[in-house]
Amino acid sequence: MAMSGPTSEQAEAAAESAKGSRFSALLYDPFMWWTERAGMAERRRRLVSEARGSVLELGAGTGLNLAHYPKGLDRLALAEPEPNMAERLRRRAARLGRQVEIVRAPGEMLPFDDDSFDTVVSTLVLCTVSDPGRTLAEVRRVLRPGGSLLFLEHVRSEDPGLARRQDRLHGIWKSFGDGCNCNRETLATIEAAGFDVAGAERAEWRRVPSIVRPLVSGSAS
Repeated sequence: MAMSGPTSEQAEAAAESAKGSRFSALLYDPFMWWTERAGMAERRRRLVSEARGSVLELGAGTGLNLAHYPKGLDRLALAEPEPNMAERLRRRAARLGRQVEIVRAPGEMLPFDDDSFDTVVSTLVLCTVSDPGRTLAEVRRVLRPGGSLLFLEHVRSEDPGLARRQDRLHGIWKSFGDGCNCNRETLATIEAAGFDVAGAERAEWRRVPSIVRPLVSGSAS
């Protein structure tokens, strides 16, 4: 028998600890504009075009993925804990005419029943959640059997020199980036959480500081 997850009230209470501010939400899209034009928008499009059925996006931010989702999804739920980001997300969804559910919830507490979704999407999110392992356990819980996690994340570099630089600058970047961690071995964490990763692709995030350039994307079941 399927079990229920946390309530919406519990998730929203947990979301109150989310890093961020009105100022950082205001600057997010202008900061990302340059990188989106340099290829990140196309990476988003390729990834989320694979979403099917009932879809949950983690840490949806201001909604930069919204324009790229296929039409005709059964459901599109967007989890975003930070209130200023969530408000900009609502505005973008309205402008695009997308029928969505927006919930204030961190990745570690998803207010949905077990086996609720066919697809979970995570783009530039697992770097920021306070507990990646718990977040991925929640993703596994809400995914239906045979469902997919679609991910696009910046990660610890495979180049030892750059990895050492990520470690040295980690604290400064985390303060600047509202809790973003530049040196997480996210692909290994996904696999350790029990996911079978298919076709992970390494790439470079252009027009950003070197410590957040290494990317990995793919799907996991």
